[in-house]
Amino acid sequence: MRLVIARCSVEYAGRLSTHLPSAVRLLLVKADGSVLVHADYGGYKPLNWMSAPCTLVQEAGAWRVTNRAGETMTIGIEEVLHDSQHQLGLDPGLVKDGVEKNLQALLAERCHAIRPGLSLVTREYPTDIGPVDLLCRDAQGGYVAVEVKRRGEIDGVEQLSRYLVRMRPGLEQVRGMLVALEFKPQARVLASERGIDCVQVDYDALRGVESDVLTLF
Repeated sequence: MRLVIARCSVEYAGRLSTHLPSAVRLLLVKADGSVLVHADYGGYKPLNWMSAPCTLVQEAGAWRVTNRAGETMTIGIEEVLHDSQHQLGLDPGLVKDGVEKNLQALLAERCHAIRPGLSLVTREYPTDIGPVDLLCRDAQGGYVAVEVKRRGEIDGVEQLSRYLVRMRPGLEQVRGMLVALEFKPQARVLASERGIDCVQVDYDALRGVESDVLTLF
């Protein structure tokens, strides 16, 4: 990653044209080619950016960044206050406090909590694009591919759909089931269209934690 602190102005031309007048800003050039322009105030979002893939051409007094759509971001460099490069290496990615991993382990031990009659065949069933969280069988002996998420969204439905396509040459009758602690309405709609069941579970109930909601009995 390259970090440059410079007094600069920015012109963006594309679907929307924008202008940033001269000020001291942080310019980030990431290893994937993305270029981001940050200010010291205004939150974590960049003031302007160009996502990869894009091309950066450095000229005297200007950086010209162009993406595949032909949009351009021109950064006029008036004064460079700092310029350094750092190798960050591969990032392991965000770990969301272990809930999703723990939820998968709990469901592997308690498949009946997903649906009565369901039994585990194996965890992390391999496909050529990644493993399915759980491969189960229902009471009729049919295969069920279960993908476990903290939050059921469209991306989860798409992911499970891709897995099912790759599993069916070997497991012809396999069907999909997306299990989550909560679901976005759009995910339920898309899952229904794809023939995928959505099952909402309670994490605390699976762990055996009593609810703190008071009841009459």
